[in-house]
Amino acid sequence: MNNSGAFTKLRPLSLLRQLSNCSDSTCLQALSNSVSWSIYFEQGKITYATHSVEPFDRLERHLRRLSHQIPLLTNEVRVQLRLMFEPDSHSQLIEHDSNSRSHPPEYQAISWLVSQQHLHSTQAGVLIQELVKEVVESFLLIKEGTYELTEPLNKMKKFCRLDVEKLLERCQVRLHNWQAFVPQISSPYQRPYLLINSKLEEKDLPNLQPDLTNWMKGFSLCHLAAILNQDEIQLARNLYPYIVKGGIILHEPDPPFDKLPKIFEERCLQRATPTLFSKLITELVDTKEKLSSTVNFYPDISEENVAPVERLPQIFAPPKENFQEPTISNNINSASQRVTAATVTAQKVHKIVSVDDSPTILKEISYFLEDENFSVVTINDPLKAVLSIIRHKPDLILLDLNMVGIDGYELCRLIRNNSIFKNTPIIFVTGSKGIVDKVKARLVGASGYLTKPFTRAELLKIVFMHLT
Repeated sequence: MNNSGAFTKLRPLSLLRQLSNCSDSTCLQALSNSVSWSIYFEQGKITYATHSVEPFDRLERHLRRLSHQIPLLTNEVRVQLRLMFEPDSHSQLIEHDSNSRSHPPEYQAISWLVSQQHLHSTQAGVLIQELVKEVVESFLLIKEGTYELTEPLNKMKKFCRLDVEKLLERCQVRLHNWQAFVPQISSPYQRPYLLINSKLEEKDLPNLQPDLTNWMKGFSLCHLAAILNQDEIQLARNLYPYIVKGGIILHEPDPPFDKLPKIFEERCLQRATPTLFSKLITELVDTKEKLSSTVNFYPDISEENVAPVERLPQIFAPPKENFQEPTISNNINSASQRVTAATVTAQKVHKIVSVDDSPTILKEISYFLEDENFSVVTINDPLKAVLSIIRHKPDLILLDLNMVGIDGYELCRLIRNNSIFKNTPIIFVTGSKGIVDKVKARLVGASGYLTKPFTRAELLKIVFMHLT
């Protein structure tokens, strides 16, 4: 097999199957539309897979789901994980020991969770197989780009070895289920917004959960599913009738998620054989009753009950033909009024305080967040910030690091000294990317970093981490 090649019409399915027949350890690296995929093989089995679009965002979503079964995976642990291992947006790798530089940073983070006994190694295997499944699903949609095969420079600790054929079967079924929503839904990273007018009543939204309507404010389908601990396909199925009738509109994915391949009918994906496909669909029907509004993605994975991971658990949404479309009032149409909070009462869910001596930054943060119906309080005098924060009692604080009169470290320390804000997320907004600054931030009680210049998507990612 050639170690590298260029293609105009990639057949990713065939390529993965070919690599599954090789006995050597290798890493398949593909590049398409400025997104890179890395899929690690050992003796024909997949040990890990990742792509370059927000790998720690992907890890956060799956850790959040896993935390429903493992209490040790607290929000504090997940925040610490990102502070320690997530590369800055402008750097390639974290500053770490030379023996681990070839490892994906999020894989290092998983290894750290195991070493610190937040996860058992078999639980890490279950986590990795879900991450791999998501990455491979997107890889199967690639149509053109370049690829090469490289030998991993260092051995990674292996938590699982996934059978390629079983993995591909399950990814194909999920992609087939996504096809039921084309062209209305073309990406799991599209962002739903509810459209209502003055005549809309709650009875017109019979199947929309209150939690869902509270959070339908710019988060993607993937992020909403993670917030609700729900399968993405099931969530899309619940929203689909409203999308078709104009009650919900979908905005395109925020950068960089817009770079990922979309789901289209003409995609180059080989279908499963009729016999196999019928068997899988039967399994989907049999599991219909198990898929309620929330899904337990990691059933009973305590250390005592998890067997070594060899195949993916069969967790799928029921097929489209078994879904009965809810009735929506005819008064919902594309000309209806947009309500970004997606609630009839337009209730503001969270209050955010932003402290910065730059009016430009304050205006930008207000624009990004108030457009999504958060309540934003801006403070441009850091010396008066503590009293103002006590008065407003925010759910999250955005704090500039370098301000005239008092720096962010000292202000963070003063805020943390008040017991009211012991658990309030405090995010430093700064242009500094040094590891020393991150360590100092942790010592004074900061919850995370938002690096200037930042995008709307990066700001919403911080909100997703700490307020959902």
